[in-house]
Amino acid sequence: MTVNLLDFDLDGLTAWCDGLGEKRFRAVQLARWIHQRGASDFAQMSDLAKSLRAKLEGAAEMRALPVASEQVSSDGTSKWLFDVGAGNAVETVYIPEADRGTLCISSQAGCAVGCRFCSTGHQGFSRNLTTGEIVAQLWHAEHGLRRRLGTGERVMRPAPGRSQAAARPSGADAEGVLGRTITNVVMMGMGEPLQNYAALVPALKLMLDDHAYGLSRRRVTVSTSGVVPMIDRLAQDCPVALAVSLHAPDDRLRDQLVPLNKKYPLAELLAACARYLDRAPRDFITFEYCMLDGVNDAPEQARALVKLVQGRVPCKFNLIPFNPFPASGLTRSPDQRVAAFAAVLRGAGIVTTVRKTRGDDIAAACGQLAGEVQDRTHAERRMTRAPIAIRTA
Repeated sequence: MTVNLLDFDLDGLTAWCDGLGEKRFRAVQLARWIHQRGASDFAQMSDLAKSLRAKLEGAAEMRALPVASEQVSSDGTSKWLFDVGAGNAVETVYIPEADRGTLCISSQAGCAVGCRFCSTGHQGFSRNLTTGEIVAQLWHAEHGLRRRLGTGERVMRPAPGRSQAAARPSGADAEGVLGRTITNVVMMGMGEPLQNYAALVPALKLMLDDHAYGLSRRRVTVSTSGVVPMIDRLAQDCPVALAVSLHAPDDRLRDQLVPLNKKYPLAELLAACARYLDRAPRDFITFEYCMLDGVNDAPEQARALVKLVQGRVPCKFNLIPFNPFPASGLTRSPDQRVAAFAAVLRGAGIVTTVRKTRGDDIAAACGQLAGEVQDRTHAERRMTRAPIAIRTA
């Protein structure tokens, strides 16, 4: 069976090349051709020795993920459904803005955490993705969008009054290929990234490597529901920006919304977040908070959040409008209640944003990614349980 070179970070590629009797600089050349130029054919790699190209043919490949479908939202958001085999498919979302292009990547086919407000969790869990399958999402999006932009189709939307050229990422190679299209990566697609740690870290290292995608640690974000031991490991192995799905101000409610809280309760989670900041590229943790009508959106709950985090973890809050789906039994908080909740946090001096919903017309918004999952965890049965107590005050 041929080796998928997308599975290797630079150290792994160097070790593999060493097994072929090739030096490290050949691994660097390969990485640049694959990740910077998007080469899928060794014949394209003109500066590699013919003897090396002969070794590569039949022994290795860049294994793309088959695209089952592609959708483009009215707001410019793109969503791909990638076939990962055995009846499973994962979703990847590109969000264009005037000054950045953000790619939301999946790490698992499904998710075993089972958060009540997440469509992916209701589909259950099939398997972890490989490093190559994680990287292939970025590889496809970066080079596909770059070709699209090069043909004149708009990918990054300019702000009012700005030219399209001003909205493009900077830089072009000698052949006139436009520079980086993906400027930010968020591991916020299907799955809990820290439950697929062994595949995640090499993928992150490729995103950061100057011979591959060359992204800043501040522009790569791992989102977690709170796998405490892996937060500590990530701080040592590959510290990038960290976002934590909080969603409740106390353990009683969070146990219902994020079942992982029963294993790693809030006190342990916040302590891990504080430790992470010692090595993090940013001086704060982002807490994600999905606004659920009558469940977690009361002013007294906002005040409880302030009490929970102040003096313990420097942070900012990202309030996320809930994107309803039938199986959840939950509804979105009204805009005025979200605004009042945000006002409490801001009044306490906590930076707070309300996430703008993007791509909801193609089910590409936060919490909507579902793909296709051959569930091995009986999620439908597990998640058919007593409804969450709705606040009546």
